[in-house]
Amino acid sequence: MEITEKVDLLGMDRAAMEAFFTQIGEKPFRASQVMKWIHQHGVSEFDEMTNLSKALRENLKAVAQVRTPKIVSEQHSDDGTIKWLLEVDNHNCIETVFIPEKSRGTLCISSQVGCALECRFCSTGQQGFNRNLENWEIIAQMWVANKALGCKPKEERKISNVVFMGMGEPLLNVTHVFPVARILMDDYAYGLSKRRVTISTAGVVPAIDKIKEEVDVSLAISLHAPNNPLRDILVPLNQKYPLEELMPALQRFVEGGHSKKHVTVEYVMLDKVNDLPEHADQLIELLGDLPCKINLIPFNPFPNTEYVRSSNNAIHRFQQKLTDAGLNCTVRKTRGEDIDAACGQLAGKVKDRTKRTVHRVDFKD
Repeated sequence: MEITEKVDLLGMDRAAMEAFFTQIGEKPFRASQVMKWIHQHGVSEFDEMTNLSKALRENLKAVAQVRTPKIVSEQHSDDGTIKWLLEVDNHNCIETVFIPEKSRGTLCISSQVGCALECRFCSTGQQGFNRNLENWEIIAQMWVANKALGCKPKEERKISNVVFMGMGEPLLNVTHVFPVARILMDDYAYGLSKRRVTISTAGVVPAIDKIKEEVDVSLAISLHAPNNPLRDILVPLNQKYPLEELMPALQRFVEGGHSKKHVTVEYVMLDKVNDLPEHADQLIELLGDLPCKINLIPFNPFPNTEYVRSSNNAIHRFQQKLTDAGLNCTVRKTRGEDIDAACGQLAGKVKDRTKRTVHRVDFKD
């Protein structure tokens, strides 16, 4: 098959890249060589791939490319968090966040330009939706962060965990998210274990069932409410996939795959909205015997929001109730709030294609 336009190699997983090299008359093992250059050495120019023959390098320059996004800005928080604003086209920018901790370094990456779900407590959800990110635009966030942090092969990695928790709903873009997850776990790329790659979803039930079959990574569920009426408001996707469908899907997820599998339950704490004792009781009943870890997230405000962060006392009372019931429950430490890099604050720059005239932040419970 003749290649008529340049093919992007940055977003190819190993199977796709092996197919590409076979297509241009090369041996499949070239895929592993090029993946190492791109992902482990941060090389985007074929002339720098010195273990390839000159003829192959010239051929690659003619038929392929390694696209990388423009870094519009890089912001540093007082707590060490770094946020990059990346330009993916002439109209749109996305945000990527690196969170350093003593025992790990977590990169939070985006999967869409904006988000169509309109979760009422999330800044991304209130700004509209433009499109899905392509493979290269998603993995480029890891590539850019790795390079910016000065990561080098055979040294202790600075990015030990990657979470699809940035802008967008990852499971509404599985065509591009799943191949990227495979690149993250490939030993010829970043070599992360399945436990260190996490896809966060608001509850796209059919796609949850595909995770084990396609990538078998870790799963986080943006729950945020313990009953359907409240979740219908906070997470409108619940109207399509209610808790009666979501909870069995989570049980199916933990039944197989890598050992000691559990679900991370994300629960944003909103003052007098979902943080009352009765909500804790309902959450305990809802989770039942699901192997899970609950992550209580203090709400991070953004302009024009109608919500207020729960008090520290309310959060700790809620946590204690869950812990007394035998559930593993922690309170997430807010990171990067001073640069709007905390959970729910990512906004980027989105040319909204949903034609919204009024966002749902103004309707009452």
